[in-house]
Amino acid sequence: MSSSKGFTLWFTGLSGAGKTTLAVAVACKLRARGLRVEILDGDEVRMNLSKGLGFSREDRDANIRRIGYVCRLLSRNGVAAISAAISPYREVRAEVRAAIERDGAEFIEIYVKCPLEVLIERDVKGLYKKALAGEISNFTGISDPYEEPRAPDIVIESDRETIEESAAKIIAALEHRALVPKDETNTDSQEDLVARARG
Repeated sequence: MSSSKGFTLWFTGLSGAGKTTLAVAVACKLRARGLRVEILDGDEVRMNLSKGLGFSREDRDANIRRIGYVCRLLSRNGVAAISAAISPYREVRAEVRAAIERDGAEFIEIYVKCPLEVLIERDVKGLYKKALAGEISNFTGISDPYEEPRAPDIVIESDRETIEESAAKIIAALEHRALVPKDETNTDSQEDLVARARG
């Protein structure tokens, strides 16, 4: 079964929170339901679509607008577009949402939440250590602000949930919105999963 209704899943959160890992897990589940899916990963976009942009607020906003524009094109053409980028500023996130919704597609903001102290402890790429030492400037969460979503559609607590639990919450929310076909083999209560998705 395939859905022709496109939408955008917008993963936002600090570096290392698990946005890309979760985006890939959700994409696999969506493809298994017959959906066409594209992932726009923040790091990959910066190497290609946004090559040459820095990390000033202006450049960050330009980067997010570019990701948003591609998501809008994909969503209005029946694709499930998934953005996994820090996107630290509320104003440009709202701007992207408005543009996508104007085209008649749904925009689902997913806040991948993780305490800064946990991220510093994890620090898989060693970026927080460098930022704290002053070796990286304009680093979100350390020397640059991150504006948490005030009313995200879905909240993921990546320090408390497994990838599978988080992905299940997102899929349940999409089923609830009738954006993906239901999996009749799923034994979890629809109401329970939707309640968890709302945080």
